[in-house]
Amino acid sequence: MEPRAFIKVSIGALGLRIPVALKASRTGVHAASSPCFCEISLPNSPVQMVPVTLLSSTTLDAASRTTAASFYLDEPALQKLLTQSCCGASSPPCLKIVVCCGRQRSSCGLRKGKKLGSFKIPVGIEWTERKSVLLHNGWVSIGRDKGDGVSSPGAELHATIKVESDPRYVFQFDGEPAWNPQVVQVQGSMRQPIFSCTFSRDRNSRTRWGLMDGGSSTGWYASGDGNGSKNKDERKGWLAMIHDLSGSPLAMASMITPFVTSAGSNLVSRSNPGAWLILRPEPSAIDSWRPWGKLEAWRERGQDATHFKFSLNQEESSGVSSDLLVAETVLNARKGGEFSIDTGKLRLRPEGSSPTSPVHSPKSSGEFSFTNLLPRVGGFVMKCNVKGGKNKSKPMVEVATRHVTCVEDAAVFMALAAAVDLSVDACQPFSRKVNRSSPSASS
Repeated sequence: MEPRAFIKVSIGALGLRIPVALKASRTGVHAASSPCFCEISLPNSPVQMVPVTLLSSTTLDAASRTTAASFYLDEPALQKLLTQSCCGASSPPCLKIVVCCGRQRSSCGLRKGKKLGSFKIPVGIEWTERKSVLLHNGWVSIGRDKGDGVSSPGAELHATIKVESDPRYVFQFDGEPAWNPQVVQVQGSMRQPIFSCTFSRDRNSRTRWGLMDGGSSTGWYASGDGNGSKNKDERKGWLAMIHDLSGSPLAMASMITPFVTSAGSNLVSRSNPGAWLILRPEPSAIDSWRPWGKLEAWRERGQDATHFKFSLNQEESSGVSSDLLVAETVLNARKGGEFSIDTGKLRLRPEGSSPTSPVHSPKSSGEFSFTNLLPRVGGFVMKCNVKGGKNKSKPMVEVATRHVTCVEDAAVFMALAAAVDLSVDACQPFSRKVNRSSPSASS
């Protein structure tokens, strides 16, 4: 499999210093009471707003050294920026950091708070180098206070900005996952078949594929009310299998919790979400599978959106398994959207813990270990784009090459993408039929 070239532009180690005189007379900023934030932008990419720590010295604390924002560009997007830069445009494209004090409300110039200054780095040819390039590291003055008619030192921003190669494998389902499509790898104009996806609502799927259910299938058919009763307002038993071209199964997405309506509603609610188990074959046993992750999906009342939460199954050294939350995404139920796993945008934490609780790695290097589930973590992992409503969906999937050591690694991400796409259908209001899927997928 040939990867496609991408670059990652990362901004981290953010810190802010404000001279005492300026702090007292012009902004009223005090480290203990006034928050500060950065509005970080790159042309043709969404604006990212992140907090920045107000410092009283030149020393950055550990929290300030983390990556605050990242942008990813493929070759066409980068070449477009470089073309604009070299064609004498009045405002050549730049990476721009605007620093403000006060509470952040929105982006696109509608921020609430006092602007302290800004810092720009133009897009240059060094961005095309297939290696890590440090664009900036250190303190820089971002403005001068001239309110008295006398110039005085303004605020100073610390930032580390670098560009590095971040290649990806790009795949696409050539049809809706419920219609048993092939999955092709996309490389420029080339489209090479890699996998096939088969979908079913076979009630015996768990038994046929050797999944453990404690000797009872009651939980498989339960309507969510805890008594195992059958409910017509449920979508259950869906199964998506990913095979190689010879027909050997490589990964699967198995619906382990039915998608059922909540009391007084025709929607799948947050209090009782539907869930998929993403599995991959156990290498040491035939027809045996091990859990890789769990995907939950639901709809909030009054919102035209599908909510997703994805957790990895992590086995501790003691042999006890736990869930590690790595992605939370909201997609427009009508228009669709992007489900992504990017560890730079979500602090990894055990399922059920506070979002501010760090997860300590067993590795001395400080990197997280997924015990062979994902070999390494650091920024972008995967994303898939799906359609919503009645639109025909052919999910496009991108996976960072560092997370793919063999074809089986890629297959498990295809199973996750299929589960995301099918969940958009499963979360549709039960007052309407599932129209995007094949007849076998209807509720």
